[in-house]
Amino acid sequence: MKTALITGVTGQDGSYLAELLLSKGYRVVGMSRGAPGESYARIRHIAPTIEMASGDLLDEASLVQLLQNVRPSEVYNLAAHSFLPDHRSQPAITAEIAAVGVTRMLEAIRLTDPKIKFFQASSSEMFGNAAEVPQTESTPFHPKNLYAVAKVYAHSVASHYRETYGIYACAGILYNHESPRRNVEFVTRKVTRTAAKIKLGQAEALLMGNLDACRDWGYAADFVHGMWLMLQQDMPDDYILATGETHSIRELCEIAFSHVGLNYENHIVQDARFLRAPENSIRVGNPAKAEKILNWSRTLTFKELIIMMVESDLKELSVAGL
Repeated sequence: MKTALITGVTGQDGSYLAELLLSKGYRVVGMSRGAPGESYARIRHIAPTIEMASGDLLDEASLVQLLQNVRPSEVYNLAAHSFLPDHRSQPAITAEIAAVGVTRMLEAIRLTDPKIKFFQASSSEMFGNAAEVPQTESTPFHPKNLYAVAKVYAHSVASHYRETYGIYACAGILYNHESPRRNVEFVTRKVTRTAAKIKLGQAEALLMGNLDACRDWGYAADFVHGMWLMLQQDMPDDYILATGETHSIRELCEIAFSHVGLNYENHIVQDARFLRAPENSIRVGNPAKAEKILNWSRTLTFKELIIMMVESDLKELSVAGL
């Protein structure tokens, strides 16, 4: 039985990855800094089948101790603050967790067991205003926020440990990926949840910024499958996980509202607080390398994903309203 250690196991990606690994017969251990709380909601349904162990990306000694105790064959590092306002209000902790924390984990692997395979969750944010469209694994990075800067550092550290110490370290450059488990602060879930609320009479309007902004949106469960595939190859490498297509926030709203029989134009109110500076380039990933080498593919179209999220929100809000 393989053992996998997942940092960020209580998040969207961590919960889907834990489910996937359990289905493949893994012993799954999640790393946690504190006691169970609200953040454990996404893994509550699989809690009896996974183990939780104490570890802290701010403390290398705790990571060494954790690896010695758990003895994993694979480590998936999914821990990071990915919500942009958090980066501006907590710049130092963003860097400590998303950047320096990766160095601590890789050094702990080097000291404890260099045969451990390591996955680093990198981000399309690293490309910033990308020099080419679509972006590939060789597109230069041009980070435009603190989170992206930290992710570029971590991505480079993973490459360094692979090339210098021979550690099996892979990085997945992840484009936007969504699901019913997405935090409500993110735009996809904000739209699907508010559409469901309006349908149920629990809200009247959706406050939005620029409806013409576009993103490359995929399904989180597909992305964690790609993460696992990366660690099953003969040689470590970095891969983009993306859909290769973009959709506007306007299209997102149209799909979500029309699914519940509403016209989005009757319910959206533009709010200047949510307006961002115009983007100079389109951020869309080319997944050809992952598709060819990993045999990776997505299982849901954009429309199917948004409808799934609306249905989940309708069910959750209906139960909560009883």
